[in-house]
Amino acid sequence: MKPGENPNRPPHEPLIHSRHNPRFREVRALIERRREREEKGAFVAEGIRLCEEVLKAGWRPQYVLYHGLLGERGQQLVEQFRTLGVPIHMVTQELIETLAGTETPQGILCVLPMHHLPFPEQWDFLLVLDGIKDPGNAGTLLRTAWAAGVHAVITTPGTTDLFAPKVVRAAMGAHFHLPIHKFNWEEITTLARQRVPEPARIFLAEAQGGTPYWQCNLRQPLLLVVGSEAEGPSPEAQRYADEWITIPMPGESESLNAAIAAAILLFEVVRQRQTL
Repeated sequence: MKPGENPNRPPHEPLIHSRHNPRFREVRALIERRREREEKGAFVAEGIRLCEEVLKAGWRPQYVLYHGLLGERGQQLVEQFRTLGVPIHMVTQELIETLAGTETPQGILCVLPMHHLPFPEQWDFLLVLDGIKDPGNAGTLLRTAWAAGVHAVITTPGTTDLFAPKVVRAAMGAHFHLPIHKFNWEEITTLARQRVPEPARIFLAEAQGGTPYWQCNLRQPLLLVVGSEAEGPSPEAQRYADEWITIPMPGESESLNAAIAAAILLFEVVRQRQTL
């Protein structure tokens, strides 16, 4: 028996112990390269919590990699995937650790189709990521949008790849529940103006010069636009926004982290709508 091998592994399931194995090389390429993810139409979700969320959301992985030293919770996950007929591949602990993006890898990952949930026919609450570059911020924005009940997230050209491993980890399962779509600004403005029964208003988060957020009417159908951390919103966002919205800061900081600012604004929408 090879190191890290599970004695309960069915004999027909392959054991990967070489870095030259095609499956291993494919997973590594999906983790490391955006182009590979786009060409293969697949991405990687790593860790027990994310793999559990895959099952809860009803997504079917293309295949699963794990190592035999998983604890009981991880082994239960493997058995659930196995029952669903998902191809399972055991890998040595050394190999799976080379794929992990964390200091304490949990020993299991799913390769998933890059499935985009359909854009909702009825909506009144959208988040637009306008050139967000930092993967951690992008993932936190997705997680917060999911928590706040946003109906869909739109990304503009220049936004980081939302299916990159760091984004997926930070989003904590939002990808499996939240429609995520890429639109240009002409498509975004058309979407807002042609919404029925009434158009939606585009609010642009700006560090200065906007209306204090508590004075904005956020009960109406809206798109909230959050721009790049370093560069701010794009010229198109500034041009097409109906209203700028600002978080006043009595302190001397010039701006807030994009994810923190968005969380304040998203939950102000929630607060206003709950007090109707």
